[in-house]
Amino acid sequence: MPDEALQDVLARYHAGPRAGVFTDGSCEGNPGPGGWGFVWVHDDEILLERSGHDPATTNNRMELQALIEAYRALPRDADLTIHSDSRICVDTVNQWAAGWERRGWKRKGGPIANLEQVKELWSLSQARPTVTLQWIRAHDGSRWNEYADVLASSWLRGA
Repeated sequence: MPDEALQDVLARYHAGPRAGVFTDGSCEGNPGPGGWGFVWVHDDEILLERSGHDPATTNNRMELQALIEAYRALPRDADLTIHSDSRICVDTVNQWAAGWERRGWKRKGGPIANLEQVKELWSLSQARPTVTLQWIRAHDGSRWNEYADVLASSWLRGA
């Protein structure tokens, strides 16, 4: 039986982009148990969705994991946009990671949080140069961002 919360999102929301990959991470407490999810859609049709959880994590780790799993699922020649509502994750890939890599994975302000995940995400993004990573506002009624949010918390519902 389909997750009722996901069906509710599809019934309630119709705004936002109709194609691309949408990712989200969540955490119950921070740190605490958390989950991640992504959905890949084209013309409002779901091509692929995945989710998972971690019993002891942080919100940022789950946001990073959602992106890692999404990039892993894409073919190397994919030409699409990944949407994330995590500004820090988007900025990590689009603005900071190249410089950190050049400096031996160091940053001026101290250690890089979640370094192993950051390195993996950077490597995956570089291996898919025609994939664009773009920030999307959270909880603004964008159908597929809301859907990814529900996927990320599906572990709470036992879905």
